Amino acid sequence: MVPVWLLLFCLSVAQVFPKVQPAELYVEVPENYGGNFPMYLIKLPLPSEETEGEIVLSDTPSVAAEGPFAVDPESGFLLVTRALDREEQAEYRLQVTLETEDARVLWGPQPVLVRVKDENDHASGHQATATVDVSIVENTWVPLDPVHLAENLKVPYPHHMAQVRWSGGDIHYHLESQPPGPFDVDAEGKLYVTQELDREAQAEYLLQVQAWNTRGEDYTEPLELRVVVMDENDNAPVCPLHDSPVSIPELSPPGTEVTRLLAEDMDAPGSPNSHIVYQLLSPEPEEGADGGAFELDFTSGSVTLGDAPLRAGQNILLQVMAADRGGAEGGLSSTCEVAITVTDINDHAPEFIVSQIEPVSLPENTEPGTLVATLMATDADLEPAFRLMDFAIEAGDVEGTFGLDWEPDSSHVQLRLLKNLSYEAASSHKLVVVVRSVTELAGPGPGPGATATVTVLVEKLVPPPKLDQESYEASIPVSTPAGSLLLTVQPSDPRSSPLRFSLVNDSEGWLCIKEVSGEVHTARPLQGAQPGDMYRVLVEAQYEDEPTLSTSATLVIYFLKAPAAWAPTLHPVPARHLCTPRQDHGVVISGPGEDPGLAEGHGPYSFALGPNPTVQRDWHLQALNGSHAYLTLALHWVEPREHAVPVVVSHNARTWQLQIRVIVCRCNVEGQCMRKVGRMKGMPTKLSAVGILVGTLMAIGIFLILIFTHLTLARKKDLDQPVDSVPLKAAV
Repeated sequence: MVPVWLLLFCLSVAQVFPKVQPAELYVEVPENYGGNFPMYLIKLPLPSEETEGEIVLSDTPSVAAEGPFAVDPESGFLLVTRALDREEQAEYRLQVTLETEDARVLWGPQPVLVRVKDENDHASGHQATATVDVSIVENTWVPLDPVHLAENLKVPYPHHMAQVRWSGGDIHYHLESQPPGPFDVDAEGKLYVTQELDREAQAEYLLQVQAWNTRGEDYTEPLELRVVVMDENDNAPVCPLHDSPVSIPELSPPGTEVTRLLAEDMDAPGSPNSHIVYQLLSPEPEEGADGGAFELDFTSGSVTLGDAPLRAGQNILLQVMAADRGGAEGGLSSTCEVAITVTDINDHAPEFIVSQIEPVSLPENTEPGTLVATLMATDADLEPAFRLMDFAIEAGDVEGTFGLDWEPDSSHVQLRLLKNLSYEAASSHKLVVVVRSVTELAGPGPGPGATATVTVLVEKLVPPPKLDQESYEASIPVSTPAGSLLLTVQPSDPRSSPLRFSLVNDSEGWLCIKEVSGEVHTARPLQGAQPGDMYRVLVEAQYEDEPTLSTSATLVIYFLKAPAAWAPTLHPVPARHLCTPRQDHGVVISGPGEDPGLAEGHGPYSFALGPNPTVQRDWHLQALNGSHAYLTLALHWVEPREHAVPVVVSHNARTWQLQIRVIVCRCNVEGQCMRKVGRMKGMPTKLSAVGILVGTLMAIGIFLILIFTHLTLARKKDLDQPVDSVPLKAAV
């Protein structure tokens, strides 16, 4: 809020220092104006902003209240409402203000001075008598012939050119020129040109010579004199300026007009001084070329294309000499320059930089959207619009397995996988990608480089090995000796490729695993292990023929308290057979036998499956009594093979672990295990059967050889006898 003392100070300052008075406006009004009224005189400088107020026009005391002036409130113009008489009042002093209803001035006062312009509306109040002498003389005020003056005339000035004469006395000559020119007349009527003339500035003048008396009154009609300025060759041809270069498309045929030079000469039209011819100065034909790039018509100034081809993007400065007087000696000349730009046309088809892409291998499980290959293309055209490309797969992708991705103004395209691959459906894909120009070609069509071949090889997916358990667990006493078998790691599918096993992160070196069988043993005594501790290592398995495909599982060893010096006798449990799918059969497990040295006596045993989640999922253990338990299949189907089921037996805070060997086989229709049938006694083996067959064939062969040998020897004996000794056949 403004302090009261500051407001009072501002008001006092405003009263001490008066407002700046606006400048007085001045306007003239013709006397006895005969036009329409009201007549608008001048626009007042009223405030431009919207202000609520009334325009008040006040005048001097000599002006009546109903004065001849008013203000238009809409336009802000000062008006006069009737004709004024200068002899009645020569000037009016007005002032204009903008006031509120309570007479408070919002703007002004603005002084305005209005003067009444005099006109000759009153006769002479005096009369005089004079004697006039009239003399009749010869008329010498005769018209003059046209005067021809050369422009740029080099003579002393003023230069006499003609003379007029009035026969009477007391004559004063007056000269007027249309348009105004450098001419004068003296008291004797001699006409002069006072300076050099320029025909290009003004080719002709019309002079009027008047004969006046001493009072400035014409004796007669004025004489007219036509002055013609004669041309000389003082102007060289001038070529018009080109704001922008002249564009000509490349590959335009010879004879195409590029431009037409229209030089102008300011000398007299149609005269030799303005007769222009042209000569090509540059560019000159290249050495060894049959013709130049341009040809020029020396009379019309037409520039056309020659036989030499032009390249897109060339910027050529064409220089032509324009000479007047038809090129004759002594003429004037100038050099015309025309900038020519050779514009590009779409005469090059895009091509791939590499048309044969090296084969790309993709596994069967490659995710859709994966980038397969990037193909680069190029276009020799210069215009960006002509380098826009369009790509498409022309062949090799009937199923739409692949797709192309590119930006509109890009010169490279990405080949991407759109669908899942299948080695069985197609082990390879030979894709043909084409590139085309977006705009229509003006030259030859696409060539071999417009296609690119991409070969995609599909790699058959070999799943990594899978173990029979996701993790392995074993509970062993801390006193377990080196070389003890803990468990066996096996593949889930025994028919899979052979695996090779190894241990990872065995920091204490307590364990070892057999590379082929997967048996995990203690490598050395478990020194430093404490009951209740847990030891974790990683088992890694990889295919023997595909080392890059591997899997791993966690092996957790729980250390138990070492048993007493005596060890309970565990009844050996032979391997039992159970068939799958599950039948109502199981394996009876007995606890450790009684030991006479045990002070506590026999007491009951408790049975539990090992902590391995897979074991607890596949098997079910039920206690029968204090010394036996019953092991059955928990699932309807368990993989047919030999299983080692860990069973933990506890008695009086002591714990033992049994490895129960169970062979799971397929069930027949009778719910029994289907087993392989062995060889019957007395039946020959395959090797013995083959030996008997080969021996029999050899014996038959030897027998046949002996028979044919005997027959051959007998016939030879008959042929060796004399003819006479051969008995004749009896005639019938």
